[in-house]
Amino acid sequence: MRADPAWQHARALPPSQRSERAAAFAAVLKAHGFTEAGLHQAVKGLRVGWIAEHIEAVLAQTLATRAYRALNRVCLGQARRVRFKSRGRGFSSIENKRNDTGLRFVLQSPEEGNGGQLLWNGDQLPARIDWQDEVAVHGLRHRIKYARLVQRAASSPRAAGADAFGNRYVVQLALEGTPHHKLKHAMGQGVIGGDLGPSTLALVPRQGEASVQVFCAELLPDGCGLRRLQRQMERQRRAGNPEHYEEQGRIKPQGSRKRHWKQSHRYQVTRRRKASRERKLAAHRKSLHGRLVHQVCAQGSTIIIEKISYKAWQRQYGKSVGLRAPGMFVDRLRRTVASTGGILVEVPTRTTALSQWCHGCGRKVKKPLSQRWHHCACGVGPVQRDLYSAFLAAYLDPADPIPSCAQYQAYWEGAEVRLGAAHERLIQRAKERQDLPRSLGITRARARLPESPEEPLQESAVVLWQARLKAWDEPLDPPPL
Repeated sequence: MRADPAWQHARALPPSQRSERAAAFAAVLKAHGFTEAGLHQAVKGLRVGWIAEHIEAVLAQTLATRAYRALNRVCLGQARRVRFKSRGRGFSSIENKRNDTGLRFVLQSPEEGNGGQLLWNGDQLPARIDWQDEVAVHGLRHRIKYARLVQRAASSPRAAGADAFGNRYVVQLALEGTPHHKLKHAMGQGVIGGDLGPSTLALVPRQGEASVQVFCAELLPDGCGLRRLQRQMERQRRAGNPEHYEEQGRIKPQGSRKRHWKQSHRYQVTRRRKASRERKLAAHRKSLHGRLVHQVCAQGSTIIIEKISYKAWQRQYGKSVGLRAPGMFVDRLRRTVASTGGILVEVPTRTTALSQWCHGCGRKVKKPLSQRWHHCACGVGPVQRDLYSAFLAAYLDPADPIPSCAQYQAYWEGAEVRLGAAHERLIQRAKERQDLPRSLGITRARARLPESPEEPLQESAVVLWQARLKAWDEPLDPPPL
């Protein structure tokens, strides 16, 4: 299809001619049969043999839709390749189009036991429903659109609810209506400006207390333990596949035939232990994201942040982004704010450049990333860079996100006090020996300085340890008789 001259002609059309460009691409796709309906017709011939016994016609159309979306992403340049699912690998999730045939979930009435069952190919799987959970009770009052069966890895085959292969199965229901809103999660009504970094988050509401914090500071990955498991897996793989390695220890070059790796039982156990640690870390990260999202929504309903390329962050701050996942946090914040009637505004970074602009003189001076303080010759500052960017974002006009000096002069005097108070709280946490990243602008040496000249300097642990050793070397006087 890409080799067709009509495809090249459609690509040559300027983006300003949107309707003509879209019509040209649609004509090429239809001519080659690359449409969702075309894949629905093609999947009919694949439902033969043992597949037809497990996959119904409607379920096959759902799988064809998933395949079309994956191929379309490659066609549009949003992905490099598609991943094929083999018979042994299988799917991690499977869903239906509707809830009246094939894979479906049937909810019983209170007279019949007030339970639920998953029906598929004559099998009836009873579901465990917690009727004390207000979220589950609210959701099951609405009509069920379709059901999704999800396979999740457990810690071991002996875990509760796991099968012989160490997997658990969960049913997810797509329901009509709006999600349940818990009363403990209050919703604000103001405007908040935010500045999100790879490891920090600064929030400045128009009315309220400003704050700057370490993003997901409670995440403590066991890096040494994970590396130890990776080395153990490498040793087990080398011991089970000596024919794939050279005498120097390097992997042999792969020829035309695909290399088959044997996986021992102990290798699978070690791999499951490593996956269990990563799964628990991901669940903890998701929980921290949810708690922080509700804290942000409690301060306001309109949130203004800069639109950031998280792909670029992955290249520059790969370890921090992989641990804290700021892009996932922004996606969850957008969904939560939209479900509660608010809005998340992402202003373009190139036109605003909040970290380089000064509201006092209106100049835009490019600062290196190592410069964490904003101090202009016009008299503005010194103020922490992330807090100042969040302040500028809080008073932007979402309809016209271009900063101007006039829109900040009336609010800077009161906001400067709030920004200073937020930074003082940050210094206090540093004095309490909390581990803070350098991007907050507080060095470790500054955190150890006394607050006033009268306050004594704190001795380091090395000095105290050396003093104890000298005390042991001194001779002791005999006790008096």
